[in-house]
Amino acid sequence: MADRDQAAFEAFVVRSSDRLLRTAFLLSGDHGHAEDMVQTALMRTARRWSTARREPDAYARRVVVNLAKDRWRLRGRRLGEAPLEIDVAIPVDDDGVADREQLLAAARQLPAGQRAVLVLRYFDDLSVAETAAALGCSTGTVKSQTSRALDKLRAALTTEREKSQC
Repeated sequence: MADRDQAAFEAFVVRSSDRLLRTAFLLSGDHGHAEDMVQTALMRTARRWSTARREPDAYARRVVVNLAKDRWRLRGRRLGEAPLEIDVAIPVDDDGVADREQLLAAARQLPAGQRAVLVLRYFDDLSVAETAAALGCSTGTVKSQTSRALDKLRAALTTEREKSQC
């Protein structure tokens, strides 16, 4: 990589790493896997910098999404992982910590495709067309998956609130 390209790539890494890590975490639900996904995405982006430099954010985001899809496929073939149960009460503050935890828990229950659409549309603030491009699907699929995911989240959060009020 030429010095000019090296500097441009390093600036991209500084500018985009946090956003890519957030996206990877929301897609995978695990900090360790998210960090690995971002590291791999950055390495692949560096290797293809001559192509990626035109739209490096979109290129790296697409790599992260593809890595998440690969992980979802592999999880279906492996023996089930036992979830780590931590018995720690979630504090309820004025800043909505409990709501955030409930939302993340409900989002983890969504099918992978629906979770990916929500992460890209609402956390990464992508348009329908950009989300479709990142996922490699049609805009109609993005719209229908978004609608279904939001319906499931509403139902899960409504049920959770009803349980907490009893």
